[in-house]
Amino acid sequence: MLRPDPAERPRLVEIRDNLIDRVAEAKHEGWVGEVEGLETSLAGVEDKLSQMDTAIARTASAVDLGMPTFIEIAGRATDTRGPARSSTSRVTSRALRQ
Repeated sequence: MLRPDPAERPRLVEIRDNLIDRVAEAKHEGWVGEVEGLETSLAGVEDKLSQMDTAIARTASAVDLGMPTFIEIAGRATDTRGPARSSTSRVTSRALRQ
């Protein structure tokens, strides 16, 4: 299903109004088949308009959650004392001093 562009809403309103006039004319003239076809088209246009209204309302009610910082994503702070030495490097250092 295609999503209607909200910028096209005035055009769809114009089409809907035109279809309403054409349905009235078809009923007045007694064109039963034409009335059914026009009412089907009118239902489609009204459905698209309601989709647009729903999309606009959803966008207007969106909540900005903000952009998390790297620290919030990583979940830890860095150690400012310098790189940690492994136990093997201490053993090697002792062995070299002896």
